[in-house]
Amino acid sequence: MTGPAADTESAAPAAPSLGRKVGSAAKWSLINTVVMRLGNFATGIVLARFFLGPEAWGVYGIAQTVLLVLLSANELGVSLAIVRWEGDPRRFAPTVLTLSAASSCLLYAVLFALAPAVAGVLGSPEASGVLRVMCLCVVLDGLSQVPAGFLTREFAQGRRMAVDGLNFVLSTAVTLLLAVDGWGAMSFAWGSVVGNVAALIGCCLAAPGTLRFGWDREQARALLRFGLPLAGASMLALGVVNVDTMVVGSALDPLALGFYVLAFNISGWPVRIISEAARRVSFAGFSRLADSPQALAAGFSRALAVVMAGTVPICVLLAALAAPVVELIYGERWLPAARALPWLMALGLVRIGCELAYDCLVAIGRRRSLIGVQGLWLVILIPVLVIGAGTGGIVGVAQGHVLVAGAVVVPVFLLALHRGGIRLGTVARACAWPLLGGAVMAAVLLLLERYLGDSVLALLATGAAGTLCYVLCILPGRALLKG
Repeated sequence: MTGPAADTESAAPAAPSLGRKVGSAAKWSLINTVVMRLGNFATGIVLARFFLGPEAWGVYGIAQTVLLVLLSANELGVSLAIVRWEGDPRRFAPTVLTLSAASSCLLYAVLFALAPAVAGVLGSPEASGVLRVMCLCVVLDGLSQVPAGFLTREFAQGRRMAVDGLNFVLSTAVTLLLAVDGWGAMSFAWGSVVGNVAALIGCCLAAPGTLRFGWDREQARALLRFGLPLAGASMLALGVVNVDTMVVGSALDPLALGFYVLAFNISGWPVRIISEAARRVSFAGFSRLADSPQALAAGFSRALAVVMAGTVPICVLLAALAAPVVELIYGERWLPAARALPWLMALGLVRIGCELAYDCLVAIGRRRSLIGVQGLWLVILIPVLVIGAGTGGIVGVAQGHVLVAGAVVVPVFLLALHRGGIRLGTVARACAWPLLGGAVMAAVLLLLERYLGDSVLALLATGAAGTLCYVLCILPGRALLKG
């Protein structure tokens, strides 16, 4: 995929140089994500234990869901051209920034007007004010897309870590101060806004000269042709991940919504830690390999193997020890969330593989396939979740998610990858050892928990034994992981 005619110079680096860049960026990205997520995890424990109850978490979950859906379309997908197009991105970056800022401001204006109606439909009328404040992040995110895109294109994840660190420190400080003062869910909203302001300033300092507006009609047309299908696919993908919160909010009570939001957030730990770190470099890396089907297949196989190897033990640990982990970390009043957690951990594992496949398909230009996959997923998912909520509450919703993902979405993604030149055998080899190790680890965890109990020392011993068994099981596949 190329940009406008003026931007056709080849920018493909030599393979060894690309490998070093991706490797270095992946390390920085993983360190960044782990540090930030551990910090968010600790903050969430403090808030859930001492300041916010399930109802406040439910309001926050509704606001966060709406925000994520808007963020998926706030820049119309055009910012990915900064990463993907060949040539000098500074030639078309001003047009990208103008499109991104205009679309994000328009989205926020619509949300501001419709906030009471949206909150009412989702079963949380009290979330209206939180929505209006938190979704200011849409405008701030739209402005930061261009400088952030330059950091991704250049694999500058060390600088990105500094930006994210500034965001985290300020947003956490504001959230905690307001929560202590009794602001409830609104503390999350203002904390997010302050953090995004800091991130925008940080991105501009890390990528100087990139926050410059401009307009070129031909570039705008080419950018929209490139970006709109991606924005549509991204909105559908975010809809898939967040429609369950909407279903629970409208079909069940605020208390159930709070428990479900907490369980879903826990299930997202491995997704956010491993997948987010990988995706900050995977799209740029796959884009550089897109012209070589053999290199792309090998690169995808290795990336999938590493991501699965790192994710499976976390998912298995949290699924097998759901109840004792939730009680130990958050307290006894949050135990109802543990009933949905094992199913949501299975969903989290599927999501990680699908997100990597998503980036690969975008890199090779199969945007229509992505829209089809995500659209099918969402259309089938909504009625299944509604039925699940009516028959099994939050557990039924989690089970419905897993059923649709495993029976429909995974096969369709595999077919799309096959058409893109990545065979089923390639995917199977990448996943085989981690999945085998996960099965053995689950059996060990359940057995030891039964005999050792769920005290803190027992849980530590059980987790350590299960992890050791997992490591021994994946050792035969270490060559692929090292590659």
